Formats: sequence, structure tokens, C-alpha cells
Amino acid sequence: MDGRAQDAGRVYQTTGDQHITEHHYGSHGPAALGGPDSVRRPAVGRTPVALRDRSEVLTRLREGLTSGRGAGVYVLHGMGGCGKTAVAQAFFDIATGEYGRVGLWVNAADRAALRAGMLAAAADRGARDSELLAAHQGHRPAADLVWHYLDRSPEPWLLVLDNADDPAILRDGSWLRGSTRGTVLVTTRSAAARWWPGAELQHIGVLPREDAARVLCDLAPHRGTMEQAAEVAERLGRLPLALTLAGGFLAHQVIDPWPMDLYGRRLAGDEAVDLIDQGADDLTEEDPRHLVGRTWQLTLDTFEGRGRPQPVSLLRLLSRLAPEPLPLSVLNRAEISAVLPLARTETALRALVDHSLTQLIDVGGLWCAHSHGVLLDTVAAATPPADLPVLDATAVRLLDAAVPAIPAAGPYDPRLRLLAPHALALLRKTAEPSGAAGALDVATRLATALHRTGDYLSAWETAGAAATLAERTLGAEHRLVLAAHARTGRSLFRLGRYAEAEPLLRRVRSTQAGLFGADDPDTLDTGQGLQLVLGNHGRREEAVTLLRSVVAGRQTVLGPWHPSTLRSRVSLLAMLSAEEIAAEAEADETFLALPSTCALHLGPDHAVTLSARHNHARAQFVLGHHQAADDEIRQVVEDYRRVLGPAYPAVLAARQLHAQTRTALGRAETGAELMAEVVAGRERSLGAEHHFTVVSRELLEDIRSGRWRPPRPPG
Repeated sequence: MDGRAQDAGRVYQTTGDQHITEHHYGSHGPAALGGPDSVRRPAVGRTPVALRDRSEVLTRLREGLTSGRGAGVYVLHGMGGCGKTAVAQAFFDIATGEYGRVGLWVNAADRAALRAGMLAAAADRGARDSELLAAHQGHRPAADLVWHYLDRSPEPWLLVLDNADDPAILRDGSWLRGSTRGTVLVTTRSAAARWWPGAELQHIGVLPREDAARVLCDLAPHRGTMEQAAEVAERLGRLPLALTLAGGFLAHQVIDPWPMDLYGRRLAGDEAVDLIDQGADDLTEEDPRHLVGRTWQLTLDTFEGRGRPQPVSLLRLLSRLAPEPLPLSVLNRAEISAVLPLARTETALRALVDHSLTQLIDVGGLWCAHSHGVLLDTVAAATPPADLPVLDATAVRLLDAAVPAIPAAGPYDPRLRLLAPHALALLRKTAEPSGAAGALDVATRLATALHRTGDYLSAWETAGAAATLAERTLGAEHRLVLAAHARTGRSLFRLGRYAEAEPLLRRVRSTQAGLFGADDPDTLDTGQGLQLVLGNHGRREEAVTLLRSVVAGRQTVLGPWHPSTLRSRVSLLAMLSAEEIAAEAEADETFLALPSTCALHLGPDHAVTLSARHNHARAQFVLGHHQAADDEIRQVVEDYRRVLGPAYPAVLAARQLHAQTRTALGRAETGAELMAEVVAGRERSLGAEHHFTVVSRELLEDIRSGRWRPPRPPG
């Protein structure tokens, strides 16, 4: 893709009416985590059969492969739609075919796509699944992992970073580096040299008149003469993307095909003259997306002229979302009926695919619709303002139906991450407060769902971005904005970033208490998150005091059997000392019966029930009932794995307690073996410096040295 324009500057040979990119994955690795299907081939759709007027650029790039310099970084820059990606693909084929380089292709359009693609490259170069999952979830530096394997690649490689239109994304993550083992090629719209220190820059411009005409004739060979094609090419500003789409439009007409000159006259008509003629007269002063937008509008006009408004309606709906894969299941819902009949959604989508306005891709076994960003931007700009409230409301309802109503703990679900960019895009584009509030509610609930599957990094990114975007429309003290900030703080805690989580949660809780009251459910929820930070940050007494206030408030406001109330009571089991547990049990005979209480009101496999059993085993352990604790925690580990999956974070926490119970029972060797596995698992998933990892490592050392002793029971 060139910028966000996929097919720019290429001549294509098609073999049918439908263009579907089909990818297949195994059950593990980066694809199963929502990453690209393959980094070994350019993710650019149809393969070009000719490349016009780019030989000089390719010659310069070839020199980098043959000079033996190593650590080369090359940047192709130019306006959107000028064919940068076509040049990159041609060079990719040269490097892999003629020079035997390993080719790696990564979409760098946004942080998520870049991280997923680079981690897929690391997998290609030998990274293990556990390392990739840890980097995906933000538990270890992803860029360092990737370059560790690139720098040690046994074969020389070419890495293409396509669509790097926001260089800050590369800079902030330190993704762009040089290596003696390979060559890096970047495509971008950002030409400022300050963004590319040490790189060799090459400008890519529009095509000469003759080459532009040949692009149209190769795509639509029977629709006009070379001279007619040259006239049309001039009207299109000789921009490769516009030429490609125009040729495709002409080539795919069947019922009422237009000759080239009629197409040219249409471009000069009332509907296109303002935009297209301005671009043809002075291309350098125009936004290329506007020029391209008129070309796409011709195709949409054809749909409507033939009595098929549904594809136009569907594309306008997609334009309110992100230029990222959207699961087709999102569109297959009754909520779409406000924009087009559900029964016509299938045919509308097929029409968009047939006219190369949308493509279908398989992401980890999940079929998605994927439209280019430039296309969506221009469609959005051309959408009648009166239609926007209905489109935005429909998009909110569709995403709302796709996100779990009550997010629950469970195994990692890559489908959730696919929804995040769409929720954020809708927030960016929605100007009405009611629409923004609905979109923010969905985004925050999505962040909660991501968090509860252990994908803390995606949860933090989603909640944080959503809160920032919504503040512009709703204000900093809106209830939903504050809730999104609180969710951000929760994820920061799980990422081990306590110094950031604590002040954020304190500020949010103070604001909520002032606006809504100390016992408001949102205030109490933020307090629940804050006590976790305090308890793990050396302030146990403050955490216990806060947690007791949350328990009391939730019992009053929500009732004693509400899941949130029970969750807070269960948290006390993990926070109290042996003496405090004994005192609490004496004052409240139901305290140590919390597992059965939770099972009765929530079910035996509810996450709160499992946590209650886990914390009850911990209470038994600190009270000196080592055998009972050992029996209980062993079963908890099995049930965690069965219900939440073997990689869920709570599994390692439970196994750590199991290592302690084994050691307390005189099985120090077994305890050390279990503890070593916990340390290894936490280093993979959280990183070596995370607080939880450090604590586990110290415990392992104490068990191995014989210094460790179980807590002394009360009395």
C-alpha cells in the first residue's frame, strides 16, 4: 500500500470479477494473536505485471544490495497514491528473487499493525510463541525482541516498513534501526529529513504522460486509444492510484461499458469538475485524496444510477470506522437495518469487493472486510451531513453488540483487539455528544474485556486513547470519561507501571467522589483498582483501609451478593495478615465461607468464585493449615487452566502459592521446581523487571537456599 492506497502505480492483470485475499494460519504464533498472515510476501493485494517509470529508483536500490555496505535504511517518500508501495514491491521481488534475500513485509500504518507485523517478523526469524505473546501483551519490550532476532538472522534480509506515514510511531517504539544483517526500506508520506536521520531518501512522484496512458490501456485495453487514455490520465493528474481505479472501473463494466473518451467527459462534468480539474490544473497544490475521492465517487454514482444504493450506504457506514480489518460478523446483525436492510448486506458487500472498494481477508481464521484509509476518508468527506447521526448511531450499535455486555475473565481473544481501532475511529469522527458518549461506553467496555483476557497493553491503549478523544466532546468531568481513565489506571497497574497508575487513580477517584459521592458505584470501582496498586506498592495498611471502605460501600449500594461486592470481599482474603483473618472470621462467621457463597450466587466457574477459592487457600496457608491449603490450591490451578486457559495470569499466581504449600509440607525440592517454572513464566509474560517477577525470583532463591519459612500462624 502507498500510504493508505493499496494499488497505486501498478498495472494489474485480473483473472476474475472478485478479489479476495485469503490467508491461512496455524493455531499458534503471531497470526493467532491477531497479527498478519505472512510477512514473507507483500501485503498489497493483486500482483502488478508491469511497473512504469521507476527504473532509476530501482537501480539506486539495487546498488545498496550489491555495495556490501550493510545497515542500509532507504526511505521512499511522496504523496499518497503515487506508487511508493509498487516500487517497494518490485524491489522486494528483486531482493528475494535475484539476490536471495529473506523478504519481510510489515504494515507500519499504526502502532498495532506495526507491532503485530514486526513480531511476525521476529517469529519468522526464530522467536518463540511465549516470547511473542509476552511482547503482544506489553510484558516485555517488543522492539528489542524483534531486533534481537533480526540482528542474529543466519540469512541476510530485506525488511519493508510500508505505510509509515506517522514517523513518530517508529521513533517512539525505537522500531526503525539499522543492522549489518539486512536492509530496511520505508515507504512514507513524511518527507522531512529530520524524521529519517542516517537514511537515504528518494522522492516518488507522479507518472509521465505516456506511462500514465499505458497504465489505463493495460487495464482497459479495449476502451480507447492511447491518445484518449493520455487525455484521461491528464484529467486524473497522472496519479497512479487514480489511474489504477479508473482503469479498473472501465474494465469491469459489463452492462453499459463506457469508452475512454466518455469517461474523460464525465470527469469534466458537473459532478467531478471542481475536484478533478483542480487536481489536473495544479496537482502539487491539491490534497491527492480529494482527487482520488472523485474517482471513487464515480463508481459510487454508478451504483446509485443502476438502482443499487446499498453498496454506497454500506461504504458510508464503513467510512465511520477505521481502515483496519472489521470482522464480518459485526455487519451481520439486525442493528444495521437503520442504514440498509440486513438481507441486502451480503450483496452490498460483494459489490464493494467486486469493484475493489473493499477486500476480504482472513485474520486468524476470522473473515474481515478491509477498506483503504484514503478511500474511507474521501467517502466520509462526501457523505451528506444529514446522514451522519444515523450512520454514527448504527456504528455504535453494531460495535456495542459485538462487545460482551458483561466482560468476563477468560482466554485471550484476538477478535476483541480487531474491534479496538474501530471504536477509537468512531470516537474521532463523532461530533455529537450523544454519539460520543455511546462510542466511549463501547470503547471502555472493550478495554475491560481486553483487560480481563490478560491483554493489558491493548486494554491500556484502548481506554487511554478513548478517554483522551472523548474529553474533546464530553469534557474532562463526564462520568464516562472518568470511567475510561480509571480503566486506564487498572491496566497500568497490571503492566507494572505503579508510579503512573497510582496518581491517575487517585485523581479520578477524588473527582468522582466530589461529583457523584464517595459511595457512587464508579467511585467505589476506582477505589477497588487503587487498593490493588497500594497493596503491591508497599502500603498495605492504606490499601486495607481503602478496601474495607469499598466493601462497605458496595454492600450498601449494590447489595451483599452483587459480583462487585463479592469481588471486594474476596480481595480482603488476599490482603489480611493471619491475625487479621482470624479476627475477621471471629467477627463474621461467613468470611471464610466466601468460596461457597460465591459459588451459590455466581456459579462455581465464575472468575470471582475461582478467585475466592484461590484466596481462601492463601488464608488457610497463612493460618498454618498447610495440607488443606495444598489440596485446595492444587485444584484451583486445574480449574483456572480449564476455565481461563493455561496462559491466564492467575494461573502463575496460584502455582506460586502451590510451590509455597509444597515447601511448607517438607517438599522443598518439588516447591523449588514449581517456583522455577513460575519465575520462567513470569519472565516470559511480564518481563524480568516486573514487580511480580522480582518477588517470585526472590522467593525461589529463598526456597533453594533453605531460608524460606512459612508465615507463623496466629497465637
